[in-house]
Amino acid sequence: MPPVATGTTWPRVTTSAIKGVTDGRRLLDPTGHHRRGVWFVTRHDHRRASPRPVPSTAVDYLDAATAAPLHPVAREALSAALTDGWADPAKLYTRARRAGQLLDAAREVTADVLRVRTDEISFTPSGTVAAHAAVLGGLAGRRRVGHTLVHSAVEHSAVLHAGQRHTADGGEAVSVPVDRLGRIDLAVWSAAVCRPGVAFAALISASHEVGTVQPVAEAARVCAAHGVPLYVDAAQSVGRVPVPDGWSVLTASAHKWGGLPGVGVLVVRKGTRWESPYPADEREFGRTPGAVNLPAVVASAAALRAAAAEAHAQAARLSALVDRIRATVAATVPDVEVVGDPTDRLPHLVTFSCLYVDGEALLHALDRRGFAVSSGSSCTSSTLRPSHVLEAMGVLSHGNVRVSLHRDTTEAEVDRFLAELPQVVADLRAEAGVVGL
Repeated sequence: MPPVATGTTWPRVTTSAIKGVTDGRRLLDPTGHHRRGVWFVTRHDHRRASPRPVPSTAVDYLDAATAAPLHPVAREALSAALTDGWADPAKLYTRARRAGQLLDAAREVTADVLRVRTDEISFTPSGTVAAHAAVLGGLAGRRRVGHTLVHSAVEHSAVLHAGQRHTADGGEAVSVPVDRLGRIDLAVWSAAVCRPGVAFAALISASHEVGTVQPVAEAARVCAAHGVPLYVDAAQSVGRVPVPDGWSVLTASAHKWGGLPGVGVLVVRKGTRWESPYPADEREFGRTPGAVNLPAVVASAAALRAAAAEAHAQAARLSALVDRIRATVAATVPDVEVVGDPTDRLPHLVTFSCLYVDGEALLHALDRRGFAVSSGSSCTSSTLRPSHVLEAMGVLSHGNVRVSLHRDTTEAEVDRFLAELPQVVADLRAEAGVVGL
């Protein structure tokens, strides 16, 4: 996605704009130029685009890597799409054709942001479903070549679970280790990919746990040299930072960029051997079965375009706040390890681990102070199992906190968190009998 100048403000979505889509009128894109197709926005309204004030007792939400707050643009688009987007877009009558126009517009907007063809995009019920389909479909499409899946040791659990299903069915999965910053060893990656019988490779674009950006472009060149399709899980990157080219399959999750939960994106590039792991279904180009949640898809596509327009400015602002967190935590909390690459990382995410502190206790203590953060593995936080990502990195995997910021996060919220964290940790250590640090 192209960078956008700092200070760009995205216009709000109006109900009339969505109705304009369903009436068949062509709307203006955000640059003010007519383009082929239809768009979700028509005019600026800075007041409505501003975050709504929240009560002083509200929780400071610092867990955007799990789910970002709904973008204001998505709220407007959802409201309008609920009026005209509930019919089956596959039917031929007037109301269905209106719904079909909305679906086509959502697909075109998403394709534009991701720089792909519209027929390469399918919407799925979640990012997890998209990841499962990406891995299992990629392996199925290449089963005549071999039965080996190569993946990094720090993939999201959805990818690892798909790999486990593959091995349970008689396939092989090869895990490529990472260094202490969480980045794959390219030499080991190359050696794994060039082995006979490798059918598919998977590499997350950037760590959902620690923010470290993976060398996707270099890994893609290795895969291309050996004729192995590369799947990239871009859930934490899409809508925030550009994803390098070279991949064959990509997935994303709408609620990570400020869209609605229950919307995933699966992209399969033309020429990629990929076969749906599901029973045959004519919807979404045969890649995923069942009807899409059209209002949620429309709202999520509107949010994606808005997030992409804001990405450059937001990345600069949030990265500075993350730098402040990294430096302050290291200076004010004894026996703490701030993990992940300090520079080549996502702009909004930081993880640190506190020695002599239980992760569950730390999470609850921070929650009582009004901070919503993650502890334990982000994808299995309900069980608070040690993070497989941190373990693969060889860093402290207990007593960890992941802080992830979003477009509404303020400096005041970050400062309050940094001011209260040292005492929270000290109190927990004292309760455990650990003193004198």
